[in-house]
Amino acid sequence: MRRSLSLAVLASLACVAAIPCTAADSAKSPIKVISRLKLGGIGGWDYLSFDAAHRHLFVSRGDRVLVIDVDGNKQVGIIPDTSGVHGIAIAQDLHRGFTSNGKTDSVMVFDLDTLKTVATISGTGQKPDAILYDNASHHVFTFNGKTGDASVIDPAKSTVIATIALPGRPEFSATDNSGHIFVNIEDKSELAQIDSRTNKVLHTWSLAPCESPSGLAIDAAHQRLFSVCDNRTMTVLDAQDGHRVASVPIGDGPDAVTFDSGDNIIYSSNGESGTLTVVHEDDADHYTVVATVPTQVSARTQALDPQKHRVYLSSAQLGTTKDAHGRLQPVPESFAILTVGAP
Repeated sequence: MRRSLSLAVLASLACVAAIPCTAADSAKSPIKVISRLKLGGIGGWDYLSFDAAHRHLFVSRGDRVLVIDVDGNKQVGIIPDTSGVHGIAIAQDLHRGFTSNGKTDSVMVFDLDTLKTVATISGTGQKPDAILYDNASHHVFTFNGKTGDASVIDPAKSTVIATIALPGRPEFSATDNSGHIFVNIEDKSELAQIDSRTNKVLHTWSLAPCESPSGLAIDAAHQRLFSVCDNRTMTVLDAQDGHRVASVPIGDGPDAVTFDSGDNIIYSSNGESGTLTVVHEDDADHYTVVATVPTQVSARTQALDPQKHRVYLSSAQLGTTKDAHGRLQPVPESFAILTVGAP
């Protein structure tokens, strides 16, 4: 039976979304930014990943990964020498974590218990970006932006065992952990389905009217894929045959999306508008925006804590100086982790 979002949480989200609330409703705690953990330091940032077993949040930070104890709201470690790190994959059954190091075309392996480096695996495609661990095949997959392919790693051998050609430039990926991996193809506005046991592309599906898809999440139980796109749109596809189920409005500059199966909620983090769009999955074919939560401009990537139903976002205050590409640069030492949830 589908577990519906609790009436209390729905009432809280409705208040945040500026829907008129009764006095009883307004007494509920609305979803909002409940803490800001200032970390400072230099370097860019990309993906975050959450280790639910250890209650650790892994934060990519240029040439290192910061390790945050979310319950203590403090940094407890650093994983060094991850040049150009983009993503962090978690393999609970192996007690291992894996980082995609974009500047060295490699993957760093570390122990989830000790946070110590175990191995470095070289020979991925160029500029590995998204990375995931697939429970069905027990393999790690990197999605390589420059070569437009995926590298398949056998963790037991610490080596790349296959390369999968993709139809364009890959972005975020997701797995149903039952033999299928999905990846957004950013420059084609498409989504590719991969057989994780044969390492073959099975299908490529259009994401129209989505433009430049980035973040991707999955509701594996109901076979639904959520792709967030540059034109303020989240496209929902059927993961079995690729047909479009719904289009949902979101904010500007999304770069990540997560699905909370406990509450049937999808979160889109919109870096340019500085908001978190909260979407309720009413059923497998119907979706309702229930809140637009103010966060911070630049808060574009996120990770989900499924136990506390909270979202963690990387962010920094933007100054007035621009880089060579015209992008505003962060104010020094302003980098922080935002925690969004109901207090």
